Order: sequence, then C-alpha cells, then structure tokens
Amino acid sequence: MYDDSFMRRAIEISERALTEPGTEPFGAVVVRDGRIVGEGLNRSLADLDPTSHGETEAIRNACRALGTVDLRGCDLYTSCEPCAMCVATMNIAGIANLYYAADMGHAADALGGLPESARFPIDALYLRHECGRPVETRDMPAEQSHADEAAAILHRWAETRRPA
Repeated sequence: MYDDSFMRRAIEISERALTEPGTEPFGAVVVRDGRIVGEGLNRSLADLDPTSHGETEAIRNACRALGTVDLRGCDLYTSCEPCAMCVATMNIAGIANLYYAADMGHAADALGGLPESARFPIDALYLRHECGRPVETRDMPAEQSHADEAAAILHRWAETRRPA
C-alpha cells in the first residue's frame, strides 16, 4: 500500500544531486514491512558505473542490509519512472510494487537539452524498445560462439544445486 512518506524520502534523496558531484537527480528507496531497508541515488558519473541508477543502488543497499537477493514482498519508491534496466532489476529481485513520481516525459523535458558532458546520456524509450526485442533483431550486432561449452558449465553448476 502506497505511503507518501516513502515517496517524499525518494525525492529528498534525488535532491542531493543538487550538491553532490557526480550524481544525478534520481533517488529511490526499498520498503519492507513499513520500513526503509535500502536507499539509492544515481551515482553513474561519480562511480564510473552506468548501472548505478537510484533504483539499482537502492536494491543493492537493501540486499546487503537484508543479507539476501530475494526482495519479494518489498516495494520500491522512486523519484522518476525507471528505465528498462531498472525495471528488469526490480523483476529479478522480486520487487512487489513500484511507486514513482516524475515520468519519462518529465525527465525528457528537463534533461533533453543538456549537453552530454552534463549528464549520462540515456534514451530510455529506445532502451525500453530495444530490450524487448530478440537478440537477432536488436540494433546492436551480436554473435554467438562456444554455446555448448558454456551450456555444459551451466548444467554442471545446476547439478550441484539439485536435491539428492
């Protein structure tokens, strides 16, 4: 169930980008059982990490705090509608509900005219489209090799985790 105090905290975290070098104004919190268990701010430029979005940082923080990668039952509040990478991360972690403030249109309107040197350039709508396509139809060229060798390792690893 939505709680305004958690959204206000996500927005408050995003505001830190006004004074913290190398950050961008995207903040998020992960909530479990009515309390914040993880927080994150986009630190892509500061950490030289293109995956360091507010949502992924909040998820990483929550996983470390809870000692698990299973965030089923947790909610995520974010200051801006998440990109496809963050949505995928939320699904992998098991986030139950997403609550967001600004949407993609707000972000495009605010950030669209900035030079690339002032921001980490992401075309979120293109990313959403590209990620949903089969690998052979994506714009990025891709080539498969050594499939059998890599698949054999996957099978061997899985066998070590099967109950006897």
